[in-house]
Amino acid sequence: MLDIQYQKAEDAVKLVKSGDRVFVHGSAATPVLLLSRLLDRAGEINNIELTSISTYGNIEWNRAEVLNSFYLNSLFVSANVREWVNGSHGSYIPVFLSEIPGLFTSGFLPLDVAIVQVSPPDQHGYCTLGTSVDAALSAVKNAPLVIAQVNPQMPRVMGDGIIHSSKFAAIVWADSPLPEVDYGAETDTIAGQIARHVAELIEDGSTLQMGIGNIPDAVLKQLTGHKGLGVHTEMFSDGLIPLVQKGIVTNEYKKVHPGKIVSSFILGTRKVYDFADNNPYIHCMDVAFVNDSDVIRRNPKVVAINSAIEIDLTGQVCADSLGSYQYSGIGGQMDFMRGASLSQGGKPIIAMPSVTKHGVSRIVPFLKQGAGVVTTRGHVHYVATEYGVVNLYGRNMEQRACLLISIAHPNHREALEQSYYERFGKIYKTVTC
Repeated sequence: MLDIQYQKAEDAVKLVKSGDRVFVHGSAATPVLLLSRLLDRAGEINNIELTSISTYGNIEWNRAEVLNSFYLNSLFVSANVREWVNGSHGSYIPVFLSEIPGLFTSGFLPLDVAIVQVSPPDQHGYCTLGTSVDAALSAVKNAPLVIAQVNPQMPRVMGDGIIHSSKFAAIVWADSPLPEVDYGAETDTIAGQIARHVAELIEDGSTLQMGIGNIPDAVLKQLTGHKGLGVHTEMFSDGLIPLVQKGIVTNEYKKVHPGKIVSSFILGTRKVYDFADNNPYIHCMDVAFVNDSDVIRRNPKVVAINSAIEIDLTGQVCADSLGSYQYSGIGGQMDFMRGASLSQGGKPIIAMPSVTKHGVSRIVPFLKQGAGVVTTRGHVHYVATEYGVVNLYGRNMEQRACLLISIAHPNHREALEQSYYERFGKIYKTVTC
């Protein structure tokens, strides 16, 4: 019989001392209770650096005392801390998702404390990191102190994230719903049109990677006639479930962990969390392995589906900032864009609406001043909007511009053609494509 001593959250976070660097578990596994109690210690402790990938839930950080005592050094920016990161008491570390675990292991970003949320211990005392193994596994291995929030609503997810409860310096019980995101509910007509174009590129036997958002989810809805699909992805959501249940996703042609869905984290509704619970078909692993381009390329016909904020006429992709304003992060886009391009028959795809919600073109002559290039023009292959798909691979600068203009919103094509003329000194002609 296990004898686990649970503490109050306010007592557990007393292990954190001034000057510590604290890793905070992210996505659906964000330990909101422990993080809230830690922030409540503002003024009592000072000069605390928090680092995390993405966090979800209500984090009450926007208080003078918190900002004076805590600094957020984010590895991927989420909506609930976006203003914090872009303010004077926070910043962003540009890094590939695959390389974040190495920051902790190598000592480039040494940790003092890791705060995580886990599934309840089994009869042998083992918990799991639940929905997010990603970089949390490395954090747990490398932080001298680990504080755990045990939640009976956290699914027990198979794979690398199995941690014995003896690893935890303090354990807190917190029965609370996980954050939920319903990407399927966000699908609109434009996303559906983009999804149909992308789905036409996907062959039977392909290995899929889906980025975050409604377009990847919409693509999955278009694959009901496919066969023998596999999944090796940094994350997945609810849209994958019907394809598994219908026998479309079988993972039979994969070379890396055939017969299993490989991912590093899960984010969606309660339905996908229940789907992952105690499911041996799902293997959540360290993101240093999942997102390693050398690992990704071993699978056949890897199709990587990612999005962008804007793309210039030469193919440079900004996916993490609005000008100099940090909106999200590099994440795993480049890991999979490169891995897919090296895979036999692979197809790296940037899929995005042609315009923003305010009608501004996402295909632009030049990226905004201060914008970050996440995927270089040397790595871009397929680009899809609701107006079609083009392949920029092996195309020169003029051809790239011509192809991208052809899938831009009609309202903006004339202006883009003028930019083409100003840049290349030639009148835009589709024959140059």
